[in-house]
Amino acid sequence: MQMLRSMVNNVAEIRNYTLNFGPQHPAAHGVLRLVLEMDGETIERADPHIGLLHRATEKLAETKPYNQSIPYMDRLDYVSTMTNEHGYVLALEKMLGITPPIRAQYIRVLFDEITRILNHLMWLGAHALDIGAMTVFLYAFREREDLMDLYEAVSGARLHAAYYRPGGVYRDLPERMPHYQASKWHNQKEVDRLNANRQGSMLDFIEDFTKRFPTFVDEYETLLTENRIWKQRTVGIGVVSPERAMQMGFSGPMLRGSGVEWDLRKTQPYEVYDQLDFEIPVGATGDCYDRYLVRVEEFRQSNKIIEQCVKWLRENPGPVMLENHKLTPPKRENMKGDMESLIHHFKLFTEGYELPVGEVYAAVEHPKGEFGIYLVSDGANKPYRLKIRAPGFAHLASLDEMTRGHMLADVVAIIGTQDIVFGEVDR
Repeated sequence: MQMLRSMVNNVAEIRNYTLNFGPQHPAAHGVLRLVLEMDGETIERADPHIGLLHRATEKLAETKPYNQSIPYMDRLDYVSTMTNEHGYVLALEKMLGITPPIRAQYIRVLFDEITRILNHLMWLGAHALDIGAMTVFLYAFREREDLMDLYEAVSGARLHAAYYRPGGVYRDLPERMPHYQASKWHNQKEVDRLNANRQGSMLDFIEDFTKRFPTFVDEYETLLTENRIWKQRTVGIGVVSPERAMQMGFSGPMLRGSGVEWDLRKTQPYEVYDQLDFEIPVGATGDCYDRYLVRVEEFRQSNKIIEQCVKWLRENPGPVMLENHKLTPPKRENMKGDMESLIHHFKLFTEGYELPVGEVYAAVEHPKGEFGIYLVSDGANKPYRLKIRAPGFAHLASLDEMTRGHMLADVVAIIGTQDIVFGEVDR
């Protein structure tokens, strides 16, 4: 009996152990340090540690004239740069009480949807790669290349565009797409093939893309939608009910994947979205698979919006920037010969402009959810306070709840389905 007692006392106490997931882990999507409390291979608790990419964007904005913060917006969610700019520019326009020319509004919507496709291509490639499907990643980057060329043609930069401005956009769409040049890597025959659809204007190139893109989406679906392994890794994983999704502040595909039909482009239309024809895809069960289906359908709907924008822009030339030179720069040729234009240019780029005293909130339907800008003005040429409502921040907060009870491998699928980018989470 004594011997039995001593054996019981010597049994090691079984305790949960903690595991660091990231920030070096390739599936941590940047700089997430996730402290997992595990019972064997089952997640008991997940504690996200953020702040490793904090750059004080909101604080820096308080020290700069309004226009100088536009490039900082690009660096928040660096996969969806133009939609970040859009939220900020809308807030400024709301405060100033100005409306950009209708052509500028169509160009903004066009590039918002190009950005949505760019974001979802990056998400799909990375999410599939995390779960173990490599081909999709290579396919997605093939299409991203064409769309990045559009960014470069219109703004001069492939990533940080700084293209949207209060009062319109930086410049109209170019009449000619850049061409590839022959080199030691690409011979003339290969270059001619690559340049075949670049002979016309940018609108011709975009139209050619919209005709090709549905076939590419079908290719992604062929690889994944009915793939047995893909379904095993995503069906029933990270289920969130519609009620809980709303309580946790979900937005975008995360909210629509749970069955809530909420999209700011329909519920609170901005720019010209109320004049365009498109559908809002909605999930049924709120798992990773449903969120995948929602985003894939968004590919098709964005393509449909782009087609409508291209048609309208072809038929309706016009200005893309307001002529109010207290807010928008004069043309370079005017600046060289007209003293008043030179003064306007100098004042705008050194002091900027003042916003009236007050506060404003403006939000756009960002590819990841609701991207909002809350701005407080004290009448100066820079904000008194700027708060950025990043969709990824609310989604990351749900990680503990979504992963609890799942296996370690499912954490990767859940981080992927949330489409987290740390530029906007840490700010």
